[in-house]
Amino acid sequence: MKKKRFSAVLALLLAGGIVMTGAAQENSGQVASKDEMVEPEDVVTDDMVPLYADALNEGTYAIDVLSSSSMFKITDAQLTVADGEMSAVITLNGDGYLKLFMGTGEEAAAAPEEDCLTFELNEDGKQTYELPVEALDMGIDCAAFSKKKEKWYDRVLVFSAASLPQDAFSEASYTTAEDLGLEDGAYTIDVALEGGSGKTSVESPASMTVTDGKAAATIVFSSPHYDYVIADGEKYTPVNTEGNSAFEIPVAAFDFKMPVTADTIAMSTPHEIDYTLYFDSATIKKAE
Repeated sequence: MKKKRFSAVLALLLAGGIVMTGAAQENSGQVASKDEMVEPEDVVTDDMVPLYADALNEGTYAIDVLSSSSMFKITDAQLTVADGEMSAVITLNGDGYLKLFMGTGEEAAAAPEEDCLTFELNEDGKQTYELPVEALDMGIDCAAFSKKKEKWYDRVLVFSAASLPQDAFSEASYTTAEDLGLEDGAYTIDVALEGGSGKTSVESPASMTVTDGKAAATIVFSSPHYDYVIADGEKYTPVNTEGNSAFEIPVAAFDFKMPVTADTIAMSTPHEIDYTLYFDSATIKKAE
């Protein structure tokens, strides 16, 4: 008799547990399994070096954001640097999410509701979220709660330093030709290209000239299919008509991943790709 009474009580407790679990799910959501998500894109690469707020000047800048999911598309992002911290207002292309959480889906499901980020509508009726940004060029976990599925979906975001203008970076984060005391003349310097698919490179060492204290280098890509390069907001066209694409561009900074954009015509339609060029000042030599 006692056994039957215990079983009945246990059944009631289990039933109550189901109700409680349902309430918890209503507040914090569930976590989508890998089978429920599209194949994620690996947006974090081994050569990434996190860039923190102290390397940037205060201000607000347009910035590109890479997303690990094709179901989480960011159409615009504005990065703000202030008081040694960074944040960004991102605009999503759809309205399929109700809230975000800076962390994994598991962490989001266990977190209190006040830790979640809610959206605001901009003047075009698009959802915008303001996110804290710990660092650029670093994978940042961001869980998104699906309005339709009522589940948390794991995303990884990378805010790309290469998409920022040169004036976004503080002078303390790089070396200039003036700092090096370079005399006018011809030099060579080692240079490395990063970004894109990782398949493209540039010739190194590169030829460099210094005129009136300002440096410029000839960058030769490993492909003949580039028709212009944008450096520090200026567009540069090839200096050659045959062979791999070559451009003479200013070297605004040494010992620093200088952001540039190159337009490739190798695809069905022209496509701009963000890269960085690293000019190593320790390798500068007088040209023979």
